[in-house]
Amino acid sequence: MIRAALPFCLIGWAAAATGQALQVPAAASITTEVAAAPDQLLIAIAPMADGAMPTAIIEGTLTRSVWKITETPETTLALLLPMVLQLESDGYTKTFSCADSQCGGFDFRFAVDVLPPPDMQVNLADFQYWTGTNDTDHVVLLVSKIAQAVYIQIDRIGSTPAAAPVAAQSPTIATRSTPGSLGATLEADGRAILPDLSFAPGTSSLAADSYASLSALADFLRGNPALRVALVGHTDTAGSLAANIALSKKRAQSVMARLTAAYDIPARQVAAEGMGYLAPVANNLSADGREANRRVEVIIVGRAE
Repeated sequence: MIRAALPFCLIGWAAAATGQALQVPAAASITTEVAAAPDQLLIAIAPMADGAMPTAIIEGTLTRSVWKITETPETTLALLLPMVLQLESDGYTKTFSCADSQCGGFDFRFAVDVLPPPDMQVNLADFQYWTGTNDTDHVVLLVSKIAQAVYIQIDRIGSTPAAAPVAAQSPTIATRSTPGSLGATLEADGRAILPDLSFAPGTSSLAADSYASLSALADFLRGNPALRVALVGHTDTAGSLAANIALSKKRAQSVMARLTAAYDIPARQVAAEGMGYLAPVANNLSADGREANRRVEVIIVGRAE
């Protein structure tokens, strides 16, 4: 395999099935690239248990790149999610995902195919691992944060040749919003909380009411028809992770349905996902913290097709 260092060159990794470029975070720069060549890739399909890890060996044309972001406050989960949403919109289905200790402990890092330092740095206490597949290709995303630097390794292996890298572009936002508004927050941060939404406890149904945040989001999307956003549901820690992920996604879907039906926002501009209790904004040990964690956020994902 041939490696070529390409510092400060912001490029995308193209999904062979659709030709769409996987947009990495705008602040990332590519540090290492492995040229497409016949090879095999060891993919985790379940967490490690009793010192062993269930794996699959995939053979085909392998393309690999490593990206680095310096001095970022974003969590590994926040950086992973937009890439996952893009892959899912391109027809990929998740086969397995885990985070640091949930992956099975210290040995997980050394049981999967990861480039060694300094090409790729993995913090065993802070990383996200995600694998997905479509009809012909498998993708592995590994995101890890060490101090304030984040490393992202992206592997694709499949029967189709890898497409040429495509320059990544940040979506253009047409107009500046009123300072302090939801639109201004999205323009500045790429994400915002929808603070006034109301759900009955333990349910996914959005209460029949008018919501200033949805009206503001609709105005923003109408003014930027080329943008695509994701509504992401979050919960507190009451209940199991699986149940909370399901509930948070259903709540996001409920908000998406209201946005498209009541405000005539095209479905192509909106996706809905759920993170359960994996991305808190406050301490779940207090009532106020749990209430703050029960929320729906909107994040800018990329360009609408």
